Amino acid sequence: MAIDRFIIKKIQTCTYEPMRLNLLRLFLIRIEKALHEEEAHKAAVF
Repeated sequence: MAIDRFIIKKIQTCTYEPMRLNLLRLFLIRIEKALHEEEAHKAAVF
C-alpha cells in the first residue's frame, strides 16, 4: 500500500508528462493485478 501512495503522490506532483504517463500505467497495472488476485481469492474460498 505504501508504494501506491508513493505513486499517487508522484503522479500529482510530476510535471514531466512522459513520466506521469508511465506512473499512471504502473498504477493501472497494480490495480489490475490486485483485482485478479481478489477474484482468485474469492474463487478459492467458494
